[in-house]
Amino acid sequence: MRVIFTGGGTGGHIYPIMAIIERLKERGICTNDEILFVGTQKGLESKIVPAAGVNFKTIKIQGFNRKHPLKNFETIELFFKATKRAKEILDDFKPDVVLGTGGYVSGALVYEAAKMHIPTMIHESNSVVGLANKFLGHYVDKICYTFDDAAKQFSEKKKLVKTGNPRSQQVLGLNNKKIDLVEKWNLSANIPTVLVFGGSRGALAINRIMLKSLMELKKKPYQVIWATGTYYFDAVQKKIDGIDIGSNIKILPYIKDMPALLPEITCVVARSGATSIAEFTALGVPAILIPSPNVTHNHQMKNALDLEKAGAALVLPEDDLNPNNFVSSVDHILLDEKYAKKMSEASKALGVPDASDQVIKVMKEISR
Repeated sequence: MRVIFTGGGTGGHIYPIMAIIERLKERGICTNDEILFVGTQKGLESKIVPAAGVNFKTIKIQGFNRKHPLKNFETIELFFKATKRAKEILDDFKPDVVLGTGGYVSGALVYEAAKMHIPTMIHESNSVVGLANKFLGHYVDKICYTFDDAAKQFSEKKKLVKTGNPRSQQVLGLNNKKIDLVEKWNLSANIPTVLVFGGSRGALAINRIMLKSLMELKKKPYQVIWATGTYYFDAVQKKIDGIDIGSNIKILPYIKDMPALLPEITCVVARSGATSIAEFTALGVPAILIPSPNVTHNHQMKNALDLEKAGAALVLPEDDLNPNNFVSSVDHILLDEKYAKKMSEASKALGVPDASDQVIKVMKEISR
């Protein structure tokens, strides 16, 4: 089966595709030569995809500018040029199916593929449907989704298939090697542990609340692993220089092997991007979510509220964040074993252990 994947801009559009690609190869459905990822040169995908050894081509396109409407004439012109480039790619590669996950590049390629009567589908990983996916919903053969709230935003109900986020299945496959907390960081393997992180670069609001809460957290009968993000690590180290933060707190710039650590974690404190949620719901880890307010349509807040409604998370908006509600939320989960177990069960119920296989099943059904 020959497949073109397209999506770009954010990890939420890229990581589900990378998980599906890995699974297609594992199952022997596609060779590397039968897979193509189409993105943009400026997006995160231009670094992640080629580094993984996946065939990669680019289309030049940009989003609409709400602040400067006159620039949108250029955007429209670029879209038409992008569809022309998309047609060239499609004619050359001759895919059996095209799958898009969002972003403007996805809009151009999937739209052109649908016009050419090539089987098409999209995957929406967030609670709030992105502009490109909302547009493409009218043209594609199938719409895969993760959150029930997303399904309500599509009018084409017969096309909908709930698959979950493919990253969930990938994480379950990656966590075979568990990190030894004693050996790696001189922490205990027998007491509750909270993991605090804000992505690879880090999140300023999360790092600020951690700095304000350190003196309280060092007194607790649980331990803390805090990944500041590579961008903020040096600044955090300067702030705590000469301060005794206790032996129960470990500060790191970044955790490369997150799936191997999550089984040892009692609770995570994190943003509520689709990829992060897929990772910790796959393993049933309770969460304290601090949604980023700097995202399109405030979709991280909607993602977080969906988890809170299901009993899998507590939500702390950035505007309301203070050391009292932060530390008390961590206490609530880590010091109440029954409550933590209940949250863990709710979290695991949201994870889809065969999400990649479910998406692949839809791909096979519609492929020509």
